[in-house]
Amino acid sequence: MKIKVISTGKYVPSRVVSNADFEKTIDTSDEWIVTRTGIKRRHFVNENENVVDLAYNAAIDAIKKGHVDVNEIDLIIVATITNQVRTPSVANLVQARLGLNQKNVMTFDMNAACSGFVYALEVASSLLNSSYHKKALIIGSEHMSSIIDFTDRGTCILFGDGAGAMIVEKSQNKTDEVFFYNASKGDDEGILWINPIVKMDGKEVYKFATDIMPKAIIEVLNRANLRLEEIDLIIPHQANLRIIQSVSKSMNLPMDKFLVNIDEYGNTSSASIPILIDEYKEKNKENKKVLLVGFGGGFTWGAAILNL
Repeated sequence: MKIKVISTGKYVPSRVVSNADFEKTIDTSDEWIVTRTGIKRRHFVNENENVVDLAYNAAIDAIKKGHVDVNEIDLIIVATITNQVRTPSVANLVQARLGLNQKNVMTFDMNAACSGFVYALEVASSLLNSSYHKKALIIGSEHMSSIIDFTDRGTCILFGDGAGAMIVEKSQNKTDEVFFYNASKGDDEGILWINPIVKMDGKEVYKFATDIMPKAIIEVLNRANLRLEEIDLIIPHQANLRIIQSVSKSMNLPMDKFLVNIDEYGNTSSASIPILIDEYKEKNKENKKVLLVGFGGGFTWGAAILNL
């Protein structure tokens, strides 16, 4: 498959919650949080903001940056686990806010937790290459503060709110070939569940993540017939700095091969990879071959190789 990335965008709420803020309400400290996670701050929604607002604002950012005619968008996929209603989907509501209700647009949400954006990117790429769709808007949007147990110090300090977006279209250019590896297994032991709030066995999640991320990287490289040396950057899901450092060490890769912004945003689930992509693109305009890799509840995991 071949897709061209037209533009990226993001939206992060202006309300910043520091580690010191958590010290006031639970038994924790800035040193404890930073040492174990790498997180210094996270952003929570402002009053009256919700997951649809986050998604819409990220979409508008991508549309403006790419000078995209919104009427050309005919596919919208939102990766999220925090929709406040069962239906309509966040994607449906973003469609309405963009004024596309009278257009032939396909919209739906995907629930693949922190792997959601990579899953959505593969689905969008497949639809663009096998149907009449021309231009896709893909969003990872999460209102994680709405599902946090603020009395559980092991989980509440981990998450933040935000959204990232990407607009892509089908390409005929050989350099725009994309490769994917997405997979899952059922977590029937309750290691990482949201029902209705986050419950997690941190040690087991860490063990799973540090095992599956190198495997996902190797698998997608094999599918692309590429070597690690041919990848300019690895853009990992931002769950825990120690996980990324473990992957770096186990694969004998320097940490500067990995993009990291967990210190500022915490874990924003499906939004973490697209937010990180947009931050990178704002500062770097040259074309790079990147590898996306994520893991999340489900369990789900996935990787992708594309040009940015």
